[in-house]
Amino acid sequence: MFDYSSQKWKKKRLHILMLDGYKDRLMARYGRTVPATIVHHIYPAEEYPEYAMCDWNLISVSMATHNQLENRTTGQLTKMGKELMERTVPGVDWRKK
Repeated sequence: MFDYSSQKWKKKRLHILMLDGYKDRLMARYGRTVPATIVHHIYPAEEYPEYAMCDWNLISVSMATHNQLENRTTGQLTKMGKELMERTVPGVDWRKK
């Protein structure tokens, strides 16, 4: 199980939020400016622990967007979450596209 309370994760989370300007990157694609408070694992940390701390696998989102990406009860990706994962190439920095 991924340790979301570790200092390493807390530092990484802040790094990603700063990198993304504390804005929901998915809503920005639709021209909306929404504050981000959550860092989402595009490839789930439980299934892909090797990608858990990679910048390219992390994206800043709002709580509302996160709820659209993941089923909050089961932790499973939703259709939208799976589509984001399919569009993300492992190891490729999508921020530089």
